[in-house]
Amino acid sequence: MKKLILGFLFMILALFIAGCGANNSSDATGDSEQEGKEQYTVRIAGGAVGPEHSLTKTFNFLKEELEGKSDGRFSVDLNVAGELGEDREIIEAMQMGEVHLASPSPAALGGFNDSVAILDMPFLFTNREIAYEVLDGEPGQMILDLLDESGIKGLGYFENGFRNVTNNVKPIESVEDLNKLSIRTMQNQTHIRAWELLGANPTPLAFGELYSALQQGTVDGQENPFGLILANKFYEVQNYLTVTNHVYAPNVVITNKEFYDSLPDDLQTIFNDAVSAAIDHNRELAQEEEVSARQQLEEEGMEIYEFTEDQLKEMQEITLPVYEEFKDQIGADVVDTFLEASRE
Repeated sequence: MKKLILGFLFMILALFIAGCGANNSSDATGDSEQEGKEQYTVRIAGGAVGPEHSLTKTFNFLKEELEGKSDGRFSVDLNVAGELGEDREIIEAMQMGEVHLASPSPAALGGFNDSVAILDMPFLFTNREIAYEVLDGEPGQMILDLLDESGIKGLGYFENGFRNVTNNVKPIESVEDLNKLSIRTMQNQTHIRAWELLGANPTPLAFGELYSALQQGTVDGQENPFGLILANKFYEVQNYLTVTNHVYAPNVVITNKEFYDSLPDDLQTIFNDAVSAAIDHNRELAQEEEVSARQQLEEEGMEIYEFTEDQLKEMQEITLPVYEEFKDQIGADVVDTFLEASRE
């Protein structure tokens, strides 16, 4: 009887051990299925603009694309409204691997590669169609490739819109009206030189200081696309706006190169596709924003003037020497390539 009971107990123990072994085998199989499917956190610096601006909306769209198309393998940490600082700080953080994706202005990015300054030249692009063709073609790719030297991978171009000038002194109805006006500019030598040639007094200031500078009369005016003028409520401290379209402002979409290269091939494809979709979405938003923002600025009481085609050509001719003056710094091949492509 005792032997029968002991045999029964040994049988139960054997079944228990076998069951544990089966469970362990199942866990190991589960682990092997997850190999190569790690999750990646993508920290995005969405710039200094508010939630209603086209760039912020674009980054929200990009977050959805990355997380949705990767089935959650990408987890996006999106920071907007200047939470991670201004453009230069963001680029430096990206070089250290603390930020994975951003779209700074060419003015800021030019501090890391001189050739990027070509994107900020006056009247380089006179309409969007030309801008898209050149930026999406070989000239635009030339600039993106040059960023590799700084540990940054260029992915494409978002749109910030055409820059226009505002002030709180008088209507600007001719090129001569720009004379001696103090105009806030970015810390951008090509912009500064262009305004000097136009007779204005360019004053470099950080974007975060601009509203108070306008409010206090430290500068008479500033220049930005319609969307930024509205989003930052410059209409509260500026009465006059003149449509000059003197610079088409793209934002360069960049990522940390080491982070990008670390992604598995399938996630790199998803990453690229998400950025490409965001570029298309951004350009639609930017075009809609230009129309709606202009209308809202008029409703807020700004007096809007529009330069004639002849006046724009006059501005273009006055600022043309900037290309020759900065040709060596930017790179003669870059300047010639862009001018040839944008003038066809």
